[in-house]
Amino acid sequence: QVQLVESGGGLVQAGGSLRLSCAASGTIFSINFMGWYRQAPGKQRELVSTITSGIITNYADSVKGRFTISRDNAKNTVYLQMNSLKPEDTAVYYCAAGLRSTGGGALTTYWGKGTLVTVSS
Repeated sequence: QVQLVESGGGLVQAGGSLRLSCAASGTIFSINFMGWYRQAPGKQRELVSTITSGIITNYADSVKGRFTISRDNAKNTVYLQMNSLKPEDTAVYYCAAGLRSTGGGALTTYWGKGTLVTVSS
């Protein structure tokens, strides 16, 4: 079994910073990618940022230049450093990981339970 545990969410004022962490644990053979998605009230879940095991990154246009994703492969952990936060960044942030539990198994995406980030004006 696999689980993802997020931490670091909270309340912050506009212009402030916050760092999210997500650790994957359980039966893991290999991890293809890890990343962050978010869902704001009344909106669909959207991609924030992803990073592959080869350290290839991508970002949503709305966060580019403000957020930075990083990864510690030895710890199966992904981080999201969020700077210059805006009220529109308010959302539940979900960690995701695409991985295989066995060498012959399928590539499966797992999700964390989410952590709430609230940015006040």
